[in-house]
Amino acid sequence: MDRFFTAIANRISVFVGDPLAFILAVLTVGIWGITGPLFHYSDTWQLVINTGTTIVTFLMVFLIQNSQNRDAAAMQAKLDELIRALEQARGQFIGIEHKTDKEIQQIRADLEAECAEEQAERPGKPPSNQYVDRLIRRR
Repeated sequence: MDRFFTAIANRISVFVGDPLAFILAVLTVGIWGITGPLFHYSDTWQLVINTGTTIVTFLMVFLIQNSQNRDAAAMQAKLDELIRALEQARGQFIGIEHKTDKEIQQIRADLEAECAEEQAERPGKPPSNQYVDRLIRRR
């Protein structure tokens, strides 16, 4: 069942991400709008587009979430592999995505403090945030 859903979700994601899908959606809304006078802008005429868009939106939420979950898991696996492969990397970071938001924020704060300490120990080098600021100013 999992493989079937993933295959279907992938195909639909590829299709709805295509410009043709957007064009079809715009055409659908355009045709609906043009038919308004034909149906005297009735409640049923309005209900058709409302129901259709609600159903599509409801189903797309699940497909988008599935796609994001898979992408995030794949990214974590790749990052874990990089951490594992590098001698100087700290293996304790593998799997931190399973920690709470508060724990992750603390890890980030500790890392930033550690980087600040390392910068203080190397007075000859400019702080790394200067490089970031310079990149931002280029835009």
